[in-house]
Amino acid sequence: MSVAVITVPAFASTRDGVRHFFGTRRHARSLEFDVGVPARQSGAQGYGWLLSVKQVHGTEALVLDRPLTESDQFPGGWDALVTDQPGVTVAVRTADCVPVLVHDPRRRVVAAIHAGWRGAVAGIVSKTLTLMASRFGSTQSDLRVSIGPSAGPCCYEVDNPVLDQLRMGLSDWESVVHDYRGHKARLDLKALIRRQVEGAGVSTSAVSAVNVCTICHDQLFYSYRREGRVNGTMVSGITLLSHNSE
Repeated sequence: MSVAVITVPAFASTRDGVRHFFGTRRHARSLEFDVGVPARQSGAQGYGWLLSVKQVHGTEALVLDRPLTESDQFPGGWDALVTDQPGVTVAVRTADCVPVLVHDPRRRVVAAIHAGWRGAVAGIVSKTLTLMASRFGSTQSDLRVSIGPSAGPCCYEVDNPVLDQLRMGLSDWESVVHDYRGHKARLDLKALIRRQVEGAGVSTSAVSAVNVCTICHDQLFYSYRREGRVNGTMVSGITLLSHNSE
């Protein structure tokens, strides 16, 4: 498969007032931007912004509720970005962690979330959905969520430090692991996030996933686990379109 980005029509399309993408190695090589600094982008809809920030494997989200300017900088660390500003692509970078995109078509709000095992176990996705409700009035039943390519249960083996955190954070933790052997198991991050999203009140039919493993597909994705270092990261993002460009 030779593609630049992966999209999920069942999640969202331009007819829904958004554009979205889950990036690949090929797409990442075509991008140039500085982390924490909005980058001007040109496209079919005119000029817009791309914003990605330093990711720290936590659960905090940056809320962007005003227009961006050339002088803006965001030097802090966050693992989710939420905005109601049209023309701004909020983006996260991954190389085995899970990119999660969220769209509220009623309130016209979008979010991009970076969820590694630490963030996923700590509930970054459900916390971001709660933040969308408190800051923008989103209702969980209105939300649409798409879970992107990440390390899959076919390859993602974890040991006790991860399993201990999982046991503390999820009562039925064994439902999201495979081949449990007492001190090791293969973790299904996508299943964990799906359980949390649906548990937060998002309809099962409103949750989609790209069931592709980044470790398996070396021609398509970077993988920290496979490569043993960060050779590059995929970029995934979502943009709220202006009413007049939908």
